[in-house]
Amino acid sequence: MILYGLASCDTCRKARKALEAAGRDVTFRDVRQEPLDSATRARFLGAFGDRLINRSSTTWRGLDPEARDAAPEALIEAHPSLMKRPVIEAEGRLYLGWGAEVQAALLK
Repeated sequence: MILYGLASCDTCRKARKALEAAGRDVTFRDVRQEPLDSATRARFLGAFGDRLINRSSTTWRGLDPEARDAAPEALIEAHPSLMKRPVIEAEGRLYLGWGAEVQAALLK
C-alpha cells in the first residue's frame, strides 16, 4: 500500500496512523519531496479527473486566476501541494481522500 500525500498534512497523518494500527503495511510518499512522475499524474487524473485538484487549499487560493486555468496535470506538476490528499494505492485500486467510504474499504 502506498499513501501519497504531504508529511505536514493532518489528514495524511491520520490515515497513515489508522492504516498502520489496522496492521496494514504503508509506504508513505511525500509528493513535495518526491514529486509524481508524469505517468503517475496521468494515472491519478485518469482515475479522479479534476477532483484531484484541492480547490480549498491555501496553495489554490494563492494562485492568480490565470494560473488556475492551467490543465490539472500542469497544476500538480508545478504545485504538488494542490493534489487532494491522500491518494492511496492499495490492491490495484486508487482511493482519494480519507472519508468514510475510503476508511470502510481499507480498514476492514
